[in-house]
Amino acid sequence: MAENLGLIRSMRPGRGRRPYFTPEGKVALMFLKMYTGLSSPKLMEQLNGNIHYQLFCGVRIFPTHPLTNYKLLDDVFLELASGLRIQHQQEILAGAWKPYMKDLDTMYTDATCYESGMRYPTDTKLLWEGIEKAYVIMCTLSSKQNVHRPRTKYADVEKANLSYRKQRRHAKIRTGKLTRRLPSLLGKILKETRRLERENTQTDSLLTVRQKSDLKIITRMYRQQKNHFENNDPRESVRDRIVSVSKPYVRPIVRGKEMKGVEFGAKCNNILVDGLSFIEKLSFNAFSEGTRLPHCLKMHQKLFGVDARKVGGDAGYSGCANREYCKERGIHTSFVKRGRPSLEKKKENDIIRNELARVRATRMEGSFGTQKEHYGLKRIKARTRLTEILYIFFGIHTANVVQPVRREASEKVQTA
Repeated sequence: MAENLGLIRSMRPGRGRRPYFTPEGKVALMFLKMYTGLSSPKLMEQLNGNIHYQLFCGVRIFPTHPLTNYKLLDDVFLELASGLRIQHQQEILAGAWKPYMKDLDTMYTDATCYESGMRYPTDTKLLWEGIEKAYVIMCTLSSKQNVHRPRTKYADVEKANLSYRKQRRHAKIRTGKLTRRLPSLLGKILKETRRLERENTQTDSLLTVRQKSDLKIITRMYRQQKNHFENNDPRESVRDRIVSVSKPYVRPIVRGKEMKGVEFGAKCNNILVDGLSFIEKLSFNAFSEGTRLPHCLKMHQKLFGVDARKVGGDAGYSGCANREYCKERGIHTSFVKRGRPSLEKKKENDIIRNELARVRATRMEGSFGTQKEHYGLKRIKARTRLTEILYIFFGIHTANVVQPVRREASEKVQTA
């Protein structure tokens, strides 16, 4: 499993420093992180003092020489993220779990949004985040070039923004006034930053890679916000809208829920077979899950080598194309029959349909709740796109690993 994540042992023994964790130990460490829900510093603390965790990860840490730098764990997670291949890895996991699974011809599917750990974006918050980062970059350039810092209204706008944030209720007039000042200030800072870059040909050596990346993202966000305000249409849809400077890959996902109309994170379409979830499609851009049913059936056949005969899905999957696709292949579905309800006695197909709908509503939605509440997927605290995908993958499959173990333990108790 570790080799398929790209963690292959070095073929040149004796050269370089020996890695602290083996490839298997790195995978075990990631499993522990999602199972316990601990941060890297807390996990390192537990690893130093818990002999069971050490045995599980294949290391021996002596009390006289404990781990002190939690960045070691972050480097392990980053290495795993860069080598992760979701579909290939899921085929290996499905092959290992297949002997312990039942009802392989029954599949359920649904989509959810795994929210990213970020504050709720508003125009004022987003613009001020861009202003703070751009102002630091401008000050860095001016100080390293030994020139006077360009004059801006940063201090005045900072006071106005702080006064605005302290209020519990924001008047519409005051909000409009502040949102007019913020874009003009950000435009001024970006203009002065570009001028400093033009005056010095060695600007690339003055800024870090992160600062260059932030500057590009802030410029793009500024243009989006400026066009949005000039059009004066609050309901206008902005293509590829940036909602966070620190996480530019996150997009708003409109789900139409009663309590939460818009979510910010990764949208994931999953399939569920005998209580185990598998990722069919994972994207930070919104997509229609109703078009993914044929792909789900193909993935199911690829993972288990069995054609699905029963499929459970909500109303989003019950389009005409999906109904025809399932009808041609003789697949029973949980889709509600169209037309007037019949007064005749329920047929066998109706009983299967109702049972599929009942199980989907409990087991499929329950699997999402379990992953989010117990395996760190409620609000994912990751800093990069790759690590966020890694956390989602391991959160889902950590829940899967625990499922057969608990099932086997309960069967032993019943037979005893």
